[in-house]
Amino acid sequence: MNGAPDTVADGSAPRPAGYPPLSSDQELFSLGAAEELITRRGLRTPFLRMVKDGTALPRARFTSAGGVGATIDDQVDDAKVRQLFAGGATAVLQGLHRTWAPINEFVRALAVELGHSVQANAYVTPPANQGFSAHYDVHDVFVVQVHGEKEWHIHRPVHEHPLRDEPWTSRAGEVREAAAQPADLTLTLRPGDVLYLPRGFIHSARALGGVTVHLTLGVHSWTRHHLAHALTSQALATVAKDPWVRSSLDPGVTVGDTSMVTADIARVRTELVAALQQIPDADIAAAMATLAADSMRPGPTPVFSEGVEQ
Repeated sequence: MNGAPDTVADGSAPRPAGYPPLSSDQELFSLGAAEELITRRGLRTPFLRMVKDGTALPRARFTSAGGVGATIDDQVDDAKVRQLFAGGATAVLQGLHRTWAPINEFVRALAVELGHSVQANAYVTPPANQGFSAHYDVHDVFVVQVHGEKEWHIHRPVHEHPLRDEPWTSRAGEVREAAAQPADLTLTLRPGDVLYLPRGFIHSARALGGVTVHLTLGVHSWTRHHLAHALTSQALATVAKDPWVRSSLDPGVTVGDTSMVTADIARVRTELVAALQQIPDADIAAAMATLAADSMRPGPTPVFSEGVEQ
């Protein structure tokens, strides 16, 4: 299918320097790692979500007070998680790049390689269950199957290249209608398999047989729309320096009457176009660099200078 995602067999090609090898899922993430995060790391929401039949469950159903010395009320309660999981709920470990060191290192290296911001989540799904209904993401996704097998159903986009403020819920009817048709691609992922899903592709997945774990590496791409936003923002700042632009429209104006604002629109348009043409490319690149720096937290910075092994 032209433009469709495909699977890549893992472990056969050499990895770039700095990447943890995907040929051993245990080195990156595992079912045991998920167990440790939930039962031993004192996670709080939203680092864990529980989802059943496409609906996120209230946090009160899987959290409780932290106990003596921890005055918090949203710490993950492993007993509650166990009960919900046994009832068919999927455990979603969000922001793994902040909570699991091997993922942190991998995501940081991948972001440098791609030039786009990257996040990581893990989905632990009970046997023969489905966490989310058919939907699309507003970022590209690499799905890495870690444990068990999962069947995926993929449909072409109903809205190509969705922006970050265009979630699938804004086109829920179209998505449901598309998902009701035969899938454009159906495949089963097994441990070590990787699936690339460009943003906008509709997808759903169901665990086969036993418990399954898969990672999603979300790539939040910089788009030409970001360039347009940076350009218009700087152009607006430029024209705002003109006292005439800052001045009020004439008394008695009806802003919805085209004939009463046409002349002002024409002059403002001329000012904006002139401002756009005068903005140096280097200024836009600098603005984008600031956005990029703000989108990913910096790498670990030593906090304690004494008594720490280097």
